[in-house]
Amino acid sequence: MALIAGPTASGKSALAVTLAERTNGVVVNADSAQVYRDLDILSARPGAAELSRAEHRLFGTRDAAMPCSAADWASEARQVIAELHSADQLPILVGGTGLYLRTLLDGIAPVPPIDPDIRADVRAAPIGDNLTRLRLADPEAAARLRPTDTMRIARALEVVLSTGRTLKDWQQDRAGGIADDVTLRPLVLLPPRPWLYARCDARFAAMLDGGAVEEVQALLARNLDPQLPAMRAIGVQEIAAMLRSELTRDEALAAGQQATRRYAKRQYTWFAHQPPPTWPRFTEALDQTGASERALALLLRPD
Repeated sequence: MALIAGPTASGKSALAVTLAERTNGVVVNADSAQVYRDLDILSARPGAAELSRAEHRLFGTRDAAMPCSAADWASEARQVIAELHSADQLPILVGGTGLYLRTLLDGIAPVPPIDPDIRADVRAAPIGDNLTRLRLADPEAAARLRPTDTMRIARALEVVLSTGRTLKDWQQDRAGGIADDVTLRPLVLLPPRPWLYARCDARFAAMLDGGAVEEVQALLARNLDPQLPAMRAIGVQEIAAMLRSELTRDEALAAGQQATRRYAKRQYTWFAHQPPPTWPRFTEALDQTGASERALALLLRPD
C-alpha cells in the first residue's frame, strides 16, 4: 500500500494519479474535507482530468449533514483497501488529515459511548465555558488544543466527564490499526514553504472565481448546523461573510488565503515531526524539473 501525505497544495493528488497509472493503482482519499460531496471546489477534490486517468475511491461520498469521524473513515478505508488487495490493485492513500491516517494505521481508542446528557450539555455550551471546564478536568488537553478548536475541546471534555479518563489516557489503548498487516510505502511531501504558500494563495483565488461562491450559497441554503465539519471547512465562513456583506470580495479573498496558509503551516509541522522518521520526506517543489520522477522513485524503490 502506498501513502502520499503532506500539507494542502503540496501536489499530492497529481503525484498519486501518476503513481496509479504506473502501478495499476487506485487513489484512495485520506482528506477530511474531500469526503463531502458538497465541497467539490473548496476541498480541491480531483477534477475530471484526474478522474479520467485513474480510479478514485472515498471522494465525495458523504453529505455535508453527515459528519465523518476518523473512525468512520478508517472503517471505510479498511474495506476499500481489502477490496483492492483482493483485486491485485495498489491502494494509494492520499491526503493531509493526520488523524485519519493515524487512526487507520495505529487504531482507535476504545472510548465507550458518551453519556447523552453530558454530550448535549457540552455541545450546547459556549466554547469559552467548555475550555474553562476542560482546564479543570484535563489541563493537559486544554493547554494542547487551540482555544478556537470548538470540536476538539468539546470532544476532550465530554470524554473525561463521561468516562472519568482523559482522551489521551484512552488513546494509549488503541486497537484496530492495519500497520502490521500491510507493506507500507509512504512518502511525505514537505516542499519549500514560500512555494507552498504561493500555491495556497493562487488556489484559493481560483476557487473564488471558479464556483466556490455558488458552492457556499448552496450550503447556506440548507440551514445546516454551523458546527458541522463541512460548514467549518476553510473558505465556507469567509465566503459566507462576503455573502452577508460583512466582508468585501477582496477581504474574503485575503481571509481565505490566510486561513489556507495557516492550515498548511499546521499540517507542515505535523507531517515534519509526527510520522515515523523512517518515512521519507521529499522537500523539493514538484514543479521543478525531474522532481516528480525523484518523488516517484522513493515510492517505487525496491524492498
